[in-house]
Amino acid sequence: MTSGLSKPAIRHVHLLGIGGAAMAPVAGMLAERGFRVTGSDVNVYPPASTLLRSLGISWNEGYRAENLKPAPDLAVIGNAISRGNPELEHILDERIPYCSMPQLLEEYFLPGRSSIVVAGTHGKTTTTAMLAWIFQTAGRRPDFLIGGVAPNFGDRSYSLGGGEEFIIEGDEYDTAFFDKAPKFLHYHPEELILTSLEYDHADIYPDLASIALQFRRLVNLVPRRGRILIWGESAELKEVTAKAFCRVETFGLTPECDWCAGDILWQDSATEFRVAHRGREAARIRIPVAGRHNVLDALAAVALAHGRGVEREAIERALGTFESVRRRMEIKGEAGGVLVVEDFAHHPTAIRLTIEAARTRWPGRKIWAAVEPRSNTMRRKVFQEALPDALALADGVLLGPVSRAQLIEEKDRLSPEAIAAATRARGCVAQAFGATEEIVEYLLEKGAAGDMVLIMSNGSFDGLTGKLLEKLAGRAGGRA
Repeated sequence: MTSGLSKPAIRHVHLLGIGGAAMAPVAGMLAERGFRVTGSDVNVYPPASTLLRSLGISWNEGYRAENLKPAPDLAVIGNAISRGNPELEHILDERIPYCSMPQLLEEYFLPGRSSIVVAGTHGKTTTTAMLAWIFQTAGRRPDFLIGGVAPNFGDRSYSLGGGEEFIIEGDEYDTAFFDKAPKFLHYHPEELILTSLEYDHADIYPDLASIALQFRRLVNLVPRRGRILIWGESAELKEVTAKAFCRVETFGLTPECDWCAGDILWQDSATEFRVAHRGREAARIRIPVAGRHNVLDALAAVALAHGRGVEREAIERALGTFESVRRRMEIKGEAGGVLVVEDFAHHPTAIRLTIEAARTRWPGRKIWAAVEPRSNTMRRKVFQEALPDALALADGVLLGPVSRAQLIEEKDRLSPEAIAAATRARGCVAQAFGATEEIVEYLLEKGAAGDMVLIMSNGSFDGLTGKLLEKLAGRAGGRA
């Protein structure tokens, strides 16, 4: 395997899986650097398709050896690409140089920059976006790559500002078919934020200990002059950083933490809190988003930016104008008095925090939580016991069918019916459905003006949001 990015001969780069959440922005980064960019994928949809079209980058629908003629100088292999893929087989047969997406960043975009990595089970996308916006507002012109669409940057998830810092979301998922180590091990952090550590990615990690091992390896890459910021109320994060060679600082909601958020107050559609650094006030923050998890994300961003010399005024101004990443409690519309909100939550902890935040932001509204078991972990029985406790915080729970259920043996597959029964046993209305259309019809019957529907999935949920809003609007029109 070789990338050869430092060689002048590299002009044409082809991306396999160009529609991925990170691959599409990386295609844009390559185009901005003057490379000819092509790619292939299947079922590319917004925001990736919108981004690629806006950049004038075309792609092939489907994978065929013909897509690689004439041969590119370099192929970038997405981590969803497996042996048997026609383009991958052609690349191997013809000895076309190839690399993974994290290698591309490691070898071409990160050198010469101070790498700031944000990793963790929850909150890394929002924290990365907050941090990038702080540095941008402060005039630091950061390079950055976020694993989500950031409205503050014109719905872009990347920038090549040319400043000193490269701020990047560090994913613990594997890198490529030929490299099963986590992506974040390629990013060589000078400074590192660890937001949380819980069990996830059941398709590649057998237990929490195996994930913790990868986080320890990441910690071991930080140089002695560097710094690590960890959520101070996490015993798991304290353990993985116990042997760090650099300074480790904690952030959290308790006074024992080096960076503490206190006097938290939700009012006028914003959360206000004070930041204290070892007992001394460092900032007064007002963020236009709700939820304890967003306070912690902002606190981590404040701590890191402060340590890199960003002025307090710039930090406060940036967070005061921060727009949440798309699909993080994103209002999609209101029809017939029913508010429809989307969130990416696909883990019991994220679901619980999202419902709690919705209660804070929209007090008095009845919350219907619609959940799609779609991620590789949520589709399995891993969270069969934990999910009902989280879901029961809603007023009503609507479970969609398990995505790609046929790919998981029944003994290992999550049972929406069992989850619904366990949630009902906790005093919450809950039901499992076989199709999104059934969920829509149920909500048309049971939903009322003043309610909200919180749609949680890491995918499209078979277009549930659009279908529901259309039907609600039609119902409202029929009653007029």
